[in-house]
Amino acid sequence: MSGGGQSWVASTGAALHGAATVPGDKSISHRAVMLGAIADGVSKVEGFLEGEDTRATAAIFARLGVRIETPSPSTRIVHGVGIDGLQAPKEALDCGNAGTGMRLLAGLLAGQRFDSVLVGDASLSKRPMRRVIDPLTQMGAQCDAETGGLPPLRIRGGRQLHGIDFASEVASAQVKSAVLLAGLYAEGETSVREPHPTRDYTERMLSAFGVEIEYAPGYARLRGGQRLRAHDVSVPADFSSAAFFLVAASIIPGSELRLRAVGLNPRRTGLLAALRAMGADIREENAGVHAGEAVTDLIVRHAPLHGIEVPVELVPDMIDEFPALMVAAACAEGTTVIRGAAELRVKESDRLAAMATGLQALGVVVEETPDGAIIQGGALRGGRIDSRGDHRIAMSFAVAGQLATGEVRIDDVANVATSFPGFDALARETGFGLRAL
Repeated sequence: MSGGGQSWVASTGAALHGAATVPGDKSISHRAVMLGAIADGVSKVEGFLEGEDTRATAAIFARLGVRIETPSPSTRIVHGVGIDGLQAPKEALDCGNAGTGMRLLAGLLAGQRFDSVLVGDASLSKRPMRRVIDPLTQMGAQCDAETGGLPPLRIRGGRQLHGIDFASEVASAQVKSAVLLAGLYAEGETSVREPHPTRDYTERMLSAFGVEIEYAPGYARLRGGQRLRAHDVSVPADFSSAAFFLVAASIIPGSELRLRAVGLNPRRTGLLAALRAMGADIREENAGVHAGEAVTDLIVRHAPLHGIEVPVELVPDMIDEFPALMVAAACAEGTTVIRGAAELRVKESDRLAAMATGLQALGVVVEETPDGAIIQGGALRGGRIDSRGDHRIAMSFAVAGQLATGEVRIDDVANVATSFPGFDALARETGFGLRAL
């Protein structure tokens, strides 16, 4: 998918049936390539997300001197160069749309002996980086940004980092991960404390790669100077990608859909708890473990949903799934109240504003609040949506269009390829009414 002018038209389709496999987890794909690159030995990554964000990360490590083979789609063979083996890049490192890639790379590159520059696309260039620059600076790194802490990031090499005990003001797995990755290159111990627990992919994967790391919900600690051992990674299906189908099958009458081998990291599945609180019928089968991560098949059947006050403790565990949840709320009976989600204003777009504006265009009564929204469930009409180049906004309104009384046109959908290449084709296979313009 390419071209900023691309649009979709979503309209009433069929009940969703069958089984679907969504792409590999984006967060785990990023981290598998990063840790494989600085490990000793050769790591095989299976289930790698073939999205633009994760490909951008792999391309960056190739420019840093790491040989990465692609023997088949969704597979990468990463020839690690060791903790101190990365080479100086000849040009700026382009993260594309990947906030995860840029923030984690800032931590990893802060301890290198060479200078580097991280750039991104127009959307990423508007996302705040001060939240990672500040703790890295405390560790002794030199990292400069544009006014307001915006990319590009210019990282000066050759700095001796020292461990810190960092109390993060924001609940962000990206910030935590950046500090921990810098901590691998720092003297002494580095620890991170969070106001609310966030997903622990980095901690689990560092452990799998042989790093001694102590972690619990909201806390992680490691000592610098450790070497990583190569490790093969099987990437589970991305819960954030499954989210759109969980909501769609819940709200479309007659649906019953199986989503295969979905990652159920406990810090990622707030949407599952919220949907079940709204009355969703979602069962789990074939539980297992991939790369230290719990996976399971999710079987979702249509069920009448009702509005809820979303428990604020679920918010950090569903920060990427709020657009999908807001569509579920619009199709539920009664009122849904969301609070404590101000972080949504600094994602790929201001997601609270984008979703509120889009739902209002479809006739939904929405009151936007500083840190959330109040949504009155009811009938949806057709309309035109500006996705603001945000992949999750675009896919959410593709779901909403399945229950709208008229066609829903969704503009600026090219960035869906960053996280879910082939979404439109898979959606049509399961029963969606969705076509490209």
